[in-house]
Amino acid sequence: MSENRLGVAKTYKLYIGGAFPRSESGRSYPVNDSKGKFLANAAQASRKDAREAVVAARKAFGKWSGATAYNRGQVLYRVAELMEGRRDQFVTEVAASEGVPAKRAQSLVDAAIDRWVWYAGWTDKIATVLGAANPVAGPYFSFTVPEPTGVVAVFAPQESSLLGLVSVVAPVIASGNTAVVVTSKDRPLPSITLSEVLATSDVPGGVVNILTGSAVELAPWLASHADVNALDLSGAPTILRAELEKAAAGTVKRVLRAPSEEQDWTKQPDISRLRAYLEAKTVWHPLGV
Repeated sequence: MSENRLGVAKTYKLYIGGAFPRSESGRSYPVNDSKGKFLANAAQASRKDAREAVVAARKAFGKWSGATAYNRGQVLYRVAELMEGRRDQFVTEVAASEGVPAKRAQSLVDAAIDRWVWYAGWTDKIATVLGAANPVAGPYFSFTVPEPTGVVAVFAPQESSLLGLVSVVAPVIASGNTAVVVTSKDRPLPSITLSEVLATSDVPGGVVNILTGSAVELAPWLASHADVNALDLSGAPTILRAELEKAAAGTVKRVLRAPSEEQDWTKQPDISRLRAYLEAKTVWHPLGV
């Protein structure tokens, strides 16, 4: 390679409805590594892009929530397989984004892949663990079954560019919901690579929609959007969280709160994030003669 050759700077796009559109605003912003060195340009999503993402997520919800739990698990496991195949790229991006040594980046990427597999394994166990056959005094059965909430707006962690991202996105779709994800603004590259993995996997378009840009700009619109059913505030700006909860109350959204300080995503998860996006439906059925 010639020493005088200029590298081709990448300008990444959004991921909406299984496609990679540019932001309708035409905006992009530079992404730098932890030392300030330029890495790429990322699209800066607008509120119109957010609306388009919600439309795509709603359109995909019926098919995704109607799939068998076993099928969803197989689809999600395929994502983990593809992440494993792009492990080196994820390691490079996590190391550059988070400013950690290569060995630490490898550990974080491996944990993220394992986390995805963990949630994939839960898809066909949710109903057994969170559902119930209720004791009743009468000639009928009473069953309680968990059902997905709908479209979830997820504000991804700002510091943990891949492991945190996987930890908040995987439980949303494992439980049958669809997601509109606002990534870390300063560390978006692992999420962009994840969108490329999703696009080449078996996950239907629209199940996960990934928006790069400013959570400060996009959060109020998603919080007040009437077709968004739940909010995950993990990476939402701390100063806006009370305002976002108030906006969410206008359409009776579920809201998953988060501590003001970003949590340690390396800790083993429990099923609380799966439970957060499910609703309980109780069915009564008469006994046969």
